[in-house]
Amino acid sequence: MFDLVIHGGQVVTPQGSIHADVGVEDGLIAAIGPELSGGKHRIDALGHVVLPGLIDVHLHFNDPGRADWEGAATGSRALAAGGGTLFFDMPLNSTPCTVTAAEFDRKRAALEEASITDFALWGGIVPGNLGEMAELAGRGVIGFKAFLCDSGLPEFPRADDVTLLEGMREAARLGLPVAVHAESEEITKTLTQRMLARGRRNVWAFLESRPVVAEVEAIQRAGLFARETRCRLHIVHVSSGSGVAAALDARALGADVSIETCPHYLMFSEEDLERMGGLAKCTPPLRSIAEQSALVACVESGSVDIVASDHSPCPPEMKQRENFFEIWGGIAGVQFTRAVLFDKGLTPEQVAKLTATHGAARFGIRDKGTIETGKHADLSIVNLHALQHVREDALYQRHRGTPYMGMTLGSKATHTIRRGEIIYSNGAITAEAGGELVRPGV
Repeated sequence: MFDLVIHGGQVVTPQGSIHADVGVEDGLIAAIGPELSGGKHRIDALGHVVLPGLIDVHLHFNDPGRADWEGAATGSRALAAGGGTLFFDMPLNSTPCTVTAAEFDRKRAALEEASITDFALWGGIVPGNLGEMAELAGRGVIGFKAFLCDSGLPEFPRADDVTLLEGMREAARLGLPVAVHAESEEITKTLTQRMLARGRRNVWAFLESRPVVAEVEAIQRAGLFARETRCRLHIVHVSSGSGVAAALDARALGADVSIETCPHYLMFSEEDLERMGGLAKCTPPLRSIAEQSALVACVESGSVDIVASDHSPCPPEMKQRENFFEIWGGIAGVQFTRAVLFDKGLTPEQVAKLTATHGAARFGIRDKGTIETGKHADLSIVNLHALQHVREDALYQRHRGTPYMGMTLGSKATHTIRRGEIIYSNGAITAEAGGELVRPGV
């Protein structure tokens, strides 16, 4: 007898969608087929879509050290409420940052104690930690993250060109990818100083200090270094259609590049930033409607590989400064990634690829990311006809601020299942911790 049977849903498999039951046994998908009998527990999924659990390859839960911004206890619950079963935690904004094996061990212990979803950990590339990368790889990092501009945290300095080049070469030797925040330090720093010197501190001055060309130039440079070192390159949170074009050009020239964007770049534009203020500030910033439309078209066409939340909240007071440059740049939205994509008209098959299948394949997670027999029973059931009203009492994140507040989204996750265990059901968290470290290659 199966431990769990999900009955009658539209099951999104690698071969396409089928109306079928999914049988789960010992944490694995044991069978996919019509009218599976038995089951100690049964979930009626008639009229709903059954997707592989969302894999968020880019977010900041900040444990240990800054859990007052967002910790894994609250963040993983928000992720589960949006259908997520696995996240990749960035090496910042925890303190200390994950740039040594000792800090990896501290973060792993903190997340094992708090997270209800599984997790993987990014290591960092910063000046001076080249010799730490092999030990981080041995611990099981999913890859290495580098900032090409100021990260906003002095404890995670940007990677200058030599640091990036040598870090990419070492990552390639270790068989791991490098993720880059692609904005030119020279352009963004110089323009920021110019704006402040002129006494300009508002939203539009901030936008002018971080133009699309700063993103394009950094992507081109990272692509060149990836070709030189034969490193697998992942461009995080591409904010513009022009940025996607630059990454595709790098790929055409021979770089092994994957492209990630975020829901907020698809949902909001620079006009929304002016309206919402600090709540919608992020870096790279929200773009013009023309660039946003081009980015949405890239997602629809399949030019973008992965959509991740880049959930990066902070205490409310850090979003409320007269000088817009001093406001923390980060969006809180981990609960709504798939709902945004469905609102943009993407099909269940597209959403599964963008939020699970491609991420698992790119980062070597073999047992997750698709609904197939023998894979982990990481599943999300979604009602595509249920309205989701974004209210404070519906949020699981630590702080209530999100640019999605007050919106009505046209879909809602009803159940989230991690390795066969129901961790979210119809508005309620149903698990206590239980998240495990996921390593590449397993």
